[in-house]
Amino acid sequence: MTIRFDGRTAIVTGAGNGLGRAYALELARRGAHVVVNDLGGARDGQGASPAAQAVVTEIEAAGGTAIADGGDVTDFDAMTAMVDTARSRFGSVDILINNAGVLRDKSFANMTPDDFAFVVRVHLMGSANCTKAVWDVMREQRHGRILMTASSSGLYGNFGQANYGAAKLGIVGLARTLHLEGTKYDIRVNTIAPTAGTRMTEDIFPAAAFARFTPESVVPAALYLVSQDAPANVIVGAGAGVFQAAYLTLTEGVRLDGEDLSPEGVAAHWAAIIDRARERVPQSGMEQAHGILRALGS
Repeated sequence: MTIRFDGRTAIVTGAGNGLGRAYALELARRGAHVVVNDLGGARDGQGASPAAQAVVTEIEAAGGTAIADGGDVTDFDAMTAMVDTARSRFGSVDILINNAGVLRDKSFANMTPDDFAFVVRVHLMGSANCTKAVWDVMREQRHGRILMTASSSGLYGNFGQANYGAAKLGIVGLARTLHLEGTKYDIRVNTIAPTAGTRMTEDIFPAAAFARFTPESVVPAALYLVSQDAPANVIVGAGAGVFQAAYLTLTEGVRLDGEDLSPEGVAAHWAAIIDRARERVPQSGMEQAHGILRALGS
């Protein structure tokens, strides 16, 4: 079955370059009306440019429909105005891909508090602002597809990216909570952890790897995760045509009491505590408490 987006309106943030541009172009090619959002700043968030309009021009030249938006994702009022414009022009907002981001990489010892806060603000607060701007719209129409962008740096850590990693794992927590709150409205919230050769990674990847990790090789996962029959509450890794599923798991655990209910007891039972033989994939935070109650025999 061919996946199409005819009659759907999609907002893609950070769509002036790289992954966002690739998402926007393919959504439009498959029939979506696309709002191309991009402030047009450099990789570190400085400056501005007409990058969004350039992508709109590409889409229109190929016969698609799109409008440009230069709003800053850290400005909630600007994101609300963007959504209002999209609804006025196209009638609805059906898809949101939170892709906008910046990098200010340094070791934590050399990172300023301002650089830490700025990256968290763009990635995490930017995703929250855009999602909040569409949330009531999607609830009212009882339909929506939202894709968050995490990273292996958030899921597993990466040297020199304390700010980026903190923001990206925060996005995972946001996505999983919104999944729980949006399910009854058929708002499906998913997360992608892409690995792509873009201006964000051009001085990180070796040249040969950069050429293989094209933004276009990530697009199939992103578009499936915002399609009509998309799953929900998944974290998908994507890069160079390889697609993976990432999980946050919880071991069965060990109940300690008496003299073992002590730091020494935790040390003595450490191997059993971290034993992954019966680990689970909780579907909500409450499942940790439920697991504790089971261990207690309650």
